[in-house]
Amino acid sequence: MTTTFRALAVGMLLSTSHVALAQEVPIILPGAPGEAPRVIDRTEAIALSDSSYSPADVSFMQGMIVHHQQAVAMAQLVKDRTNNDAILKTADRIEAGQKDEIKFMREWLKERKEPAAMDHSMHSAHASHHTMKGMASPAQMAALAASNSVEFDNQFLQLMIAHHQGALDMVKELHRAPGSAYEPVMFEFTNEVVSDQQAEIDRMNAVLAGLSSDPRATLTAGFRDAGEAISGLRLVAAQAKPIGFYDPQNPAGLLPLIEKDEDEGSADKKPADEDGEEEKPQFGKRGSLLSFANTDMAFSGDLLIAGSYHGFNAYRLGEDGVPTLLSSTVCPGGQGDVSIVGDLLVMSVQDSRARIDCGLQGVNGNVSDERFRGVRIFDISDITRPRQVGLVQTCRGSHTHSIVTADDDTIVLYNSGTSYVRDNEELAGCFSNAGDETALFSIDVIEIPVANPAAARIVDSPRVFAKDGQIAGLWRGGDHGEGTQETNDTNQCHDITVFPSKKIAAGACSGNGIVLDISNPLKPTRIADVTDKGFAYWHSATFNNDGTKVLFTDEWGGGGRPRCQAGDPANWGADAFYDLNGDKLEFRGMYKLPVPQGDKENCVAHNGSIIPVPGRDIFVQAWYQGGVSVIDFTDTANPFEIAYFDRGPIDKDQLVTGGYWSAYWYNGRIYATEIARGLDIFALEPSEFLTAEEIAAAEVAQYEGGLFNPQTQTEVTWPEEVIAAVEESRKGG
Repeated sequence: MTTTFRALAVGMLLSTSHVALAQEVPIILPGAPGEAPRVIDRTEAIALSDSSYSPADVSFMQGMIVHHQQAVAMAQLVKDRTNNDAILKTADRIEAGQKDEIKFMREWLKERKEPAAMDHSMHSAHASHHTMKGMASPAQMAALAASNSVEFDNQFLQLMIAHHQGALDMVKELHRAPGSAYEPVMFEFTNEVVSDQQAEIDRMNAVLAGLSSDPRATLTAGFRDAGEAISGLRLVAAQAKPIGFYDPQNPAGLLPLIEKDEDEGSADKKPADEDGEEEKPQFGKRGSLLSFANTDMAFSGDLLIAGSYHGFNAYRLGEDGVPTLLSSTVCPGGQGDVSIVGDLLVMSVQDSRARIDCGLQGVNGNVSDERFRGVRIFDISDITRPRQVGLVQTCRGSHTHSIVTADDDTIVLYNSGTSYVRDNEELAGCFSNAGDETALFSIDVIEIPVANPAAARIVDSPRVFAKDGQIAGLWRGGDHGEGTQETNDTNQCHDITVFPSKKIAAGACSGNGIVLDISNPLKPTRIADVTDKGFAYWHSATFNNDGTKVLFTDEWGGGGRPRCQAGDPANWGADAFYDLNGDKLEFRGMYKLPVPQGDKENCVAHNGSIIPVPGRDIFVQAWYQGGVSVIDFTDTANPFEIAYFDRGPIDKDQLVTGGYWSAYWYNGRIYATEIARGLDIFALEPSEFLTAEEIAAAEVAQYEGGLFNPQTQTEVTWPEEVIAAVEESRKGG
């Protein structure tokens, strides 16, 4: 605003009528209920009008000074306890940077006539400073000071990563407070805290991973030439994706590089810092219309069907379990999870771009009669020419499905939709609002007439999360207290694994793990439920062979984030083991991939299956770019790894969603769908953890009907002589 315009504006204001002049009356402050009102003056009435900073800002600065002081104290321990150059440089950066920020915060408080120290009475919940987010306890500080060399390096990095993460949480909490960080200087400072400390976390995670002696921790990146590490397994074959199921111009699915023009590049280019770090390249943030991600698998006899966001591929299993491609069927729409029943293939479809006719052009608009979201049914009696013969539209699509019963006449399956609720105008009866008509808080029971799949339909949508008369009866979302995970609310199941011979099912249902009684397959009822303060998203469930244990997985970060870094919590993004005693689930233990992964590797617990070894509970599991891990959970309180395979990240500069979607044991081999690269086949090798006889027993285990559908579990049996050979092989330890 110019001086002339400002003067003109003032003159106009003074020349207006008396209506614009403020009228004076007594100003009343009522007080609390029951208190007498009192008259206050104009100064007191606008005491809060100075909104440049808030009480939350003051508390944040006071608390962050204490927080930074501990980081400085930790950094000052380094010089006398290690000669690790990376850690020495880390400590120098932290000490210098946080001392400078402490000085800034003290000056900020002094300028506003606020005390530098917190008023103890105002933060009784923080009676000890170490209870602030991420701060080390006195015992941890003492243990750190008493350690040296590699032991010190590990403790220092783990504590400092948690400490820095706590600072990020403090900023996040501040920004949620109304009126906080309003002042530009304050807002800029808090954002710099986030960017600086996140960068330091990334550096420390890399250094901590480098301290690991496990070869998986430091594998080189590459799409086709990544480093590999293997133990207890033999890589039988690694097959690339079939033609038509990848972009030949971009087979790895890399995001486009954001190019800078020469002028911008020369002006903005940052020099290498003191550690030699160059400016990182920047990439696009949005995915393309088509996705070629490999997903789940199903097996029948010597037939393997591998699903994809782009359709599915059919293989014939041959010598040594190596697949030969029979046909490729393009039908985009994601999710692509598949099951086989006789000559029918069932496929889950969830994306809004999916079409009834399997077309590649997608669907425009929020409402369209061309859109398909639900369960597709294909006739695969001629596997070289699959035909779509039926479909069931659902309100939330189909993320996964479970074959509950199947005979010559009817197939019954449970459908789990996890996506948005479509518009009632597109599919009648679909509502996302609260009330009994909502499409949330239920699963779908679908019947498929074998002779007429086109007549398949939803026969019920049971409220399996109901409790005390409320359909939203289980976890309502949010954390479980200080330092716990933010757990999704329970309004759908991600996976339901049915065990028909036991008449039970286990559901991983967003905010809860549940067990269902499926004695009447059309009317499943919940008999047990649990939640966990370390789980973000209950993703999948697997029974052991006799149905007395349940393994639940947590997909913290949704599968696309690097959640196995050295500084990540060991109980987040992990497996939880429960004993099932009647209608009670009893927690026993946890397992997470025991080796750190890098920040360019999406990694979290994902799909797996039982490896049928008599007398033991063994599980093979996909961890996305964390690789494949084989776990013994016979003692659910003490699960441990017995074999693994891993590759380095797809790309050294960008995080690409890749790695293993599923890893399943079938007819003596492990088949693993690699999201970006293709299909891998493994064989178990004898080791200190497995005898040759135990592997042989797993290879001849008998599945009912010679069928494996990932969410339909069958009780495996063995010939008596095989069991005897296994028991003999274990004698002597």
